[in-house]
Amino acid sequence: MHETMTVSKVRGILTNLVKMIVVLFLVTFGITVLVRLLPGDPVSTLLPFGSPEQLDALRAELGLDKNVFQYYFSWLGDFVRGDFGTYYSTTADGGTPVSSMIAQTLPRTLLLMLYTTFVSLAFSIPLGILLAYRAQTRLDKTVSNVLFGLSSIPNFAIGLALAYLLGVKLDLLNPVGYIPISEGLGEHIKSMIMPVISLSLGTIATFTRLLRVDTISTLKEDFVTMASSKGLSNRWILWRHVFRPSSLTLLTSAALTMASLIGGAVVIESVFALNGFGMFLAMSIAVRQYLAIQSLVALVAIAFILFNLIVDVFYAVIDPRVRNHRGA
Repeated sequence: MHETMTVSKVRGILTNLVKMIVVLFLVTFGITVLVRLLPGDPVSTLLPFGSPEQLDALRAELGLDKNVFQYYFSWLGDFVRGDFGTYYSTTADGGTPVSSMIAQTLPRTLLLMLYTTFVSLAFSIPLGILLAYRAQTRLDKTVSNVLFGLSSIPNFAIGLALAYLLGVKLDLLNPVGYIPISEGLGEHIKSMIMPVISLSLGTIATFTRLLRVDTISTLKEDFVTMASSKGLSNRWILWRHVFRPSSLTLLTSAALTMASLIGGAVVIESVFALNGFGMFLAMSIAVRQYLAIQSLVALVAIAFILFNLIVDVFYAVIDPRVRNHRGA
């Protein structure tokens, strides 16, 4: 029996690894095809006044003289070895390694994503449980309507409003710029407050509504009635017996949101001049930095896959039914 469970787990791990490889291949190769279909010549953009010899040399250096398959597998080999390519400026000054630019911009975006996810969960979990417990009351309807309104407001609009109100009008926070932790934790937090709020409000609304629906469904289960008949307090029942089985959808959404925040960070980083990973990706697309685009999109795809794997692990921890099913 134990050997059967072990073989099943190994088989599941290998299946997930194969799925990861297939997804990464499809995403990165798809990006290769799409960027090659873009109109215009990126070499002419980088060297608008270059001679034909210079243009040909740069085209060969970028691998654009190869067909799409040769170009892709050449990039893939470099990516696996940790060479993410070179980011060339319009002055063709030799370029900057993409890896060094990632090292500079990625920590800012990771912190923004981490702070946003933490704030969103910190507010949405107790709020979702409360609204489920008080379902169909005036409090539930009022808060739900407010959350629905917040989820419909674009995060860049919230960011602009906060920058004007808190940064310009009231002069409480610096409306632009990023301050690293090394220059002071307090100043660092101040520089991240408005970007985090801008991204968190819509996420809090989504998380709260998801948890509310699942919690209402869980409250109708027989084991909740049994726990209540034993004289357990409502707080104990909600947090000990109801929250865990109700949090699976929230957990999935949080993991996917964590990765997709890179997309939202593109605009927010531009509004608050954070110069993070999302802004770097947007700039690379704008000036057709093919090697940078390939590597950055591959990293985003890896992030999505890793977050999904983490969700699978937490599923087994939170819900024993998942763990028992996988071990069967």
